Amino acid sequence: MSVVHNKDLGTKQKALAINLDPQIYGSFAEIGAGQDVAAYFFKAGASSGTIAKTMSAYDMTFSDAIYGASKGRRYVSEARLMAMQDKEYGLLIERLAESRGERTTFFSFADTMTALNYHKTNEGHGWMGVRFQLKPNGEYNDVVIHVKLLDNDNVLQQATVGVLGVNLLYACFYYYTHPDIFLQSLMDNLTKDALQIDMIRFEGPDFTNVDNRLMSLHLVKYGFSDAALFGPDGKNMQPSEVLHKKHAVVIRGRFRPVINVHIDMLNNGVRQFLQEPDVDKDNVVVVTELTLQALKERDADPTADIDEKDFLDRVDILCALGQTVLISDFHEYYKLVAYLSKITRLKMGVVLGFPNLEYIFSEEHYKDLPGGILESFAALFSRNVKLFVYPTLRNGIIYNCLRFNPPTHLVDLYRYLIANNKIEDIRHYQESNLQVQTDRVLHMIKHGEEGWEQYVPSEVAAMIKARCLFGYVCEPRPANQ
Repeated sequence: MSVVHNKDLGTKQKALAINLDPQIYGSFAEIGAGQDVAAYFFKAGASSGTIAKTMSAYDMTFSDAIYGASKGRRYVSEARLMAMQDKEYGLLIERLAESRGERTTFFSFADTMTALNYHKTNEGHGWMGVRFQLKPNGEYNDVVIHVKLLDNDNVLQQATVGVLGVNLLYACFYYYTHPDIFLQSLMDNLTKDALQIDMIRFEGPDFTNVDNRLMSLHLVKYGFSDAALFGPDGKNMQPSEVLHKKHAVVIRGRFRPVINVHIDMLNNGVRQFLQEPDVDKDNVVVVTELTLQALKERDADPTADIDEKDFLDRVDILCALGQTVLISDFHEYYKLVAYLSKITRLKMGVVLGFPNLEYIFSEEHYKDLPGGILESFAALFSRNVKLFVYPTLRNGIIYNCLRFNPPTHLVDLYRYLIANNKIEDIRHYQESNLQVQTDRVLHMIKHGEEGWEQYVPSEVAAMIKARCLFGYVCEPRPANQ
């Protein structure tokens, strides 16, 4: 049976549909600004058919007594959410499985949220999840999301949490076969001005075919979030959880494919960053970034959709190399730095090639900013950030920061940035790498030209051959294989 996303379905209607479903039964546990979720089900009517229990452990001491002490005293965290789910779902099965397990699909809904305080000195955000069965006595699934609350009013933020919670629970039971519809339905009766969803994870026997990396891509693609993050194991992560109070080193690229130049850039850029006197060497996170623009071919129709297989090919290689991957909609570097600066105040490093330095100093890219290039530089360089520039070879000449000639009226600004340790050349690089271009290597791979393997890491060459990536033509295998 096909599933249709009914965008006209109201929040109360969704809650009532769940209440009237005789199989769906479970509990709600809400901490902080999540009190409105269960309220929707009470107000919709027939809630006795759905709700086994609701509770809120608002006081920290009570919360610890129920769910265990919170590590680092962090109550708005994924760890706290999962502790809540373990406890509440376990109680459901323990107390009700024998009496009604044969006819019931149990669920436990949990959230731990913080909304704007009275003085509006914090940022609203939180974790929300559902643990649920899709058949009686079946194994459970988990769906977990992290949300940023953007309204400048406490009551509005709480109302947003209420609607989002209903959407999430409804999607778990009615849209679970179509993860893309599931994801889009989370924004039903909500606006992107009210919230961002920057992490979602599907786990369980009914989501074995869901690739959570694609879900990260979709969060950014649909505009639900500016960025999404996942680790070398492919598991989605919430950026603030990973980068909070960390030094971040970022390198962006198309990585189609990863070549030796990328590895040389990254290794030497990180090495120089670690030599900075104000950097804690044991507190650094290295991130490779793919922008939505980088996920499209340069010569392709700019309105064309992203090739998801091509995206996963690139990500598989980055993850195989042990990289943490960030997907973003930040075409400009200053937007990336501004985003990261909201997460961590520690020093950051950006590793980039010489052509990107030229791009940053091209005023044509800032026509939409009232303050032009100066406004972008205020966002990029006023933060605790440093650019590490990898040289490029043109007509036999190596171009680096010393050979960079910005427009005349920006020369003094450039000299100021150099003098204040905001821009630095990557010094120890493999000069032989400067002869290699990513597009040339890709062309060689697609057309079966010999020798491309020498330009990419051995692990990358092996993956390309084994999985026929980037247009590589694999030899036909014998029928018995």
